Amino acid sequence: MSHHEKYMQRCLELALLGAGSVSPNPMVGSVLVFNQKIIAEGYHQKYGEPHAEANAIEYALQNLDDAENKLKNSTLYVNLEPCSHFGKRPPCADLIIKHKIPVVVIGCRDPFDQVNGKGIDKLKDAGITVIENILNEKCLNLNRRFFTRIQKQRPFIILKWAQTANGYFAPENPEKKWISSEASKVLVHKWRSEEDAVLVGKNTALIDNPQLNVREISGRNPIRIVIDRNLSLPQTLNVFDQSQDTIIFNALKTDVSGRIKFLMLEDFDNLLPQLISYQLYLMDVQSIIIEGGLQTLNLFIKSGLWDEARIITGKDSWTNGMKAPLISGKQVYQTALSSDIITILYNTNR
Repeated sequence: MSHHEKYMQRCLELALLGAGSVSPNPMVGSVLVFNQKIIAEGYHQKYGEPHAEANAIEYALQNLDDAENKLKNSTLYVNLEPCSHFGKRPPCADLIIKHKIPVVVIGCRDPFDQVNGKGIDKLKDAGITVIENILNEKCLNLNRRFFTRIQKQRPFIILKWAQTANGYFAPENPEKKWISSEASKVLVHKWRSEEDAVLVGKNTALIDNPQLNVREISGRNPIRIVIDRNLSLPQTLNVFDQSQDTIIFNALKTDVSGRIKFLMLEDFDNLLPQLISYQLYLMDVQSIIIEGGLQTLNLFIKSGLWDEARIITGKDSWTNGMKAPLISGKQVYQTALSSDIITILYNTNR
């Protein structure tokens, strides 16, 4: 690993600390290196707050002797191109130029139209040396949610389900039957905390009565989303308890009741996954986990509208039941967790 890659890897580690807190912004980490030593670090901690580069520079100014001179002789590393426009914060490119940092090393470009090369051009026009594409693939993968939203105008879509060792998804009769271990339950709650929203269909909401929160860990609750075409679900279910923001996609009305938004879709019979995805894009939802049921999962699989599938395979086998979804993708991860096997697939056509 080269010295550039070593420091970029640290940027990626820092960036991950913002998971679940910065959406719809990307996760970004930054380090300042002086005389081959990291002298300051920063990451984007929360949406609307200072960006990674600003936090690293501010740390240097507040904690280092002769900080301005060190900045003028340092290299700044950042996994994503510094912004060049005024949003909720001033442009990071201007801040870098202000402090006369001579070299900036970037993992990947920002595809957002108001940035996309403009930050790099601004730095170069100021006489700053810019080095690009360090650990590029890792940087792209880290912010795959952000890139999907910007480039495809939809959220990053994660499918998640549990299945038995012999491939059953649920009992034939409408009843709740647990498949995975307690350790996997905690993991699922961690996954939820890292995404903007979690979606289930009407039958899952009715049979399982899920809370769709992160009560097993400390983290942010996702937006709950339920598909209920005819608004037939009883209001006594957990998804209506007003404990977190909830969206009910339906065919009857658009309305707001406390933290619950009822959003009417005009056509439930054609392109439903696409309609839901675009509506969520308009609402700045950057990522979503689809947790069931079988019909809902298969709807998104059939449409090809998914990016990642997370499959939890339990140790038990059933003699009958509904078969788990069939899905084809590139396996990128597999591990044992308690009595379960966790498998993650990427959609190679995404």
